[in-house]
Amino acid sequence: MRRAGVLLLGAVPLIAAGVYFMVPADSEDGGGADTASTTASAAAPSSREDAKGRAERERAADDALIAGLPPGLAAPAKKELAQRLVSSAENSTTEWRTAYGTIEDLGDGDGYTAGIIGFCTGTHDLLTLVERYTEADPDNGLARYLPALREVDGTDSHEGLDPGFTAAWRAEAELPAFREAQEEERDRVYFEPAVRLAKLDGLGTLGQFVYYDAMVFHGPDTDAEGFYGLRERAMAKARTPARDGSEKAYLTAFLDVRRQAMEAKRPGIDTSRVDTAQRRFLAAGNLGLATPLEWEMYGDAYRVP
Repeated sequence: MRRAGVLLLGAVPLIAAGVYFMVPADSEDGGGADTASTTASAAAPSSREDAKGRAERERAADDALIAGLPPGLAAPAKKELAQRLVSSAENSTTEWRTAYGTIEDLGDGDGYTAGIIGFCTGTHDLLTLVERYTEADPDNGLARYLPALREVDGTDSHEGLDPGFTAAWRAEAELPAFREAQEEERDRVYFEPAVRLAKLDGLGTLGQFVYYDAMVFHGPDTDAEGFYGLRERAMAKARTPARDGSEKAYLTAFLDVRRQAMEAKRPGIDTSRVDTAQRRFLAAGNLGLATPLEWEMYGDAYRVP
């Protein structure tokens, strides 16, 4: 994974500090300590710059690779299809544009779940959405709830939000600016990173959707149950196409790992979004996510012609 550069950046200051403190304070060389500390101080920024440069070069190489690939899930029609698929799982409808104002506590420990992608008061993404929206429009109807949103972040608490927050959300969702803000945050946090990484892993349109849906449900986290943790576990079971592996075998491994994580987080959960949607497309060999498309979600049947 391309996090090595970030880890190196964190390590450099510690190395520099170690060099400084290993020099005896009473060195016979009168300038020894000063020289060592000066050298360490000079080396640390240089090392950070080198790491930053490597990261920038890697990203530029990745950008060039992606630019030469088909648009995949980023193509307008496929992106629309992706939103309909996710909405069938998040809001039990493929008409995802009807969900801007939805908000309820599902009893899953994440507080209020709201909007087109299921932003949650307990998982930081709803807070970030409102913070960014407030930067652009300080007088919006949700801004007064920011202190409470910060307090409940990471919990399922409604303290400071009830009784008015749900009504304020629905009212704000009538405004085009807030609808646009929801779409932008969805793309910034979930859609674009998922599609980008899937392409770098050599996955086609279906694989890109598999990553996107997993990113939405599990969050862009690096722990064992977050999206990046799931990817690492899947990669330990099967090689990605970018590493000369079978796309179908890798996606099967990823969906296996994901299903296990869903059940571990919420025992008894309905895993339709994996079992009767994504596995169905994979079993049919529909790696391009071509339409017509049929799937089931929580017992309901859906079809895109």
